Amino acid sequence: MSVLERVSAALASIPHTLATPRDGMVCIDVDAARVHETCAVLRDMCGFETNTFVTAIDHFPREPRFEVIWQFLSITHNDRVRVRALVTGGTPRVPTIIDLWPGASYSERECFDMFGIVFDGHVGLKRLLMPDGYDHFPLRKDFPHQGIEPDRLYREWNERRHERHEHHADA
Repeated sequence: MSVLERVSAALASIPHTLATPRDGMVCIDVDAARVHETCAVLRDMCGFETNTFVTAIDHFPREPRFEVIWQFLSITHNDRVRVRALVTGGTPRVPTIIDLWPGASYSERECFDMFGIVFDGHVGLKRLLMPDGYDHFPLRKDFPHQGIEPDRLYREWNERRHERHEHHADA
């Protein structure tokens, strides 16, 4: 049975569209509200044991603005599949999948940090690469390339880190 046949049969009760882009990997387009359910079916009924990444594409100024992408690997069947969901730009939100694949935590945090996409249900959703208090999302197409001071934020973060270290050393 091909990956397309396996996925189609398992997802029969979930509204979706299947596509095969130029790279040949099966892509499943679903409504953002159905992402978690779709991913659970892929894990439990299709043998996709591993989440390889979570990322997004910013289609600014188009709405829905963001395309969130999850990619999975089936070691058992030696194939891969992608799930895609479109999300509006105002406050982009999708469900987390860390209850299904705990290793997705860092990919979701990176996607949040770079695009500002909130993963509902993620228990530790916080900045991963940029400092706390940074008001921008660097992979958004409307990211201001001038007039921001990330170095100032890094210096402040580093000073607080040294102060905490000195405080712990004195204790």
